[in-house]
Amino acid sequence: MWERHEIEALLALAEELHFGRAAARLGVTTGRVSQVIGKLERRIGARLFDRTSRAVRPTAIGRRLVDDLAPLVAGIEESVRRAVEAGRGVTGELRVAFLGEWTAAVLGRAVNLFGERHPGCRVEVREVQLSDSRPSLEDGSVDVLLASFPFDGMAVGPALLVERRVLAVAAGHPLARAESVSLEVLADHPVVQYPEVTSIGFKRDRTPDRTPSGRPVPKGPVGSTFSEMLSLVALGRGVLPVGEHSRQYYPRPDIAYVPIEDAAPIERGLVWRESNTTERVREFVRAASDAARRDSA
Repeated sequence: MWERHEIEALLALAEELHFGRAAARLGVTTGRVSQVIGKLERRIGARLFDRTSRAVRPTAIGRRLVDDLAPLVAGIEESVRRAVEAGRGVTGELRVAFLGEWTAAVLGRAVNLFGERHPGCRVEVREVQLSDSRPSLEDGSVDVLLASFPFDGMAVGPALLVERRVLAVAAGHPLARAESVSLEVLADHPVVQYPEVTSIGFKRDRTPDRTPSGRPVPKGPVGSTFSEMLSLVALGRGVLPVGEHSRQYYPRPDIAYVPIEDAAPIERGLVWRESNTTERVREFVRAASDAARRDSA
């Protein structure tokens, strides 16, 4: 069995490629790091690092050993961290956000239930926009976000909101008085586009390049916010598939919302960085799911 300090010395030297820097990182002497690496090499029976006066480089055997050990060590550290969190209970601060006014009430009920269960954890709530929803998760300023699916590259919880799709058109548009439309009409009108920051999967779901039969969908102008996109619709610059909650939260005399008869429903739920799956996040996702089930009941 290897001891922890031996593995730490190996991984530190593989990252720093310098005995002095590895020693400073570990809080030991350079000689101590050299001694540990030498001991490991004798145990394995092969050199783990090539050393010159100018550089330190892992050998092929050393690199493979580091690549095998690094994820195991990370997994052990994560398991210990989770155990510590569980032992202490859910405390500290959780930063949650919502995207779109129609999701705020659902998030609010989740926050209330979570607070009842974990009074020692403070929940901070904020709103994000299309432009900063993903960056806020990536930079850690938000732990959990209630947003529309799909949300590429993130861990995803169960759907908390499900709504049918409608087509937003200008009030004077030829489709404004239709009882319903098919997705095929997207080939006949420019479709307002979401900003570049939104993911490919989301764009493909909301503003597809082709209709179900394969007809190309013309691209309209790009909006930077949802309100701006609706304004482009009202100006007659294009149409936009949206969720039917838009009728309630974005009622406008210059826009009509027409049901899309053959479109799959839109789902919304919680998303977060996989690497940020803490006990706080798990418990909040559980509270949100329970709150949604209570609403359904």
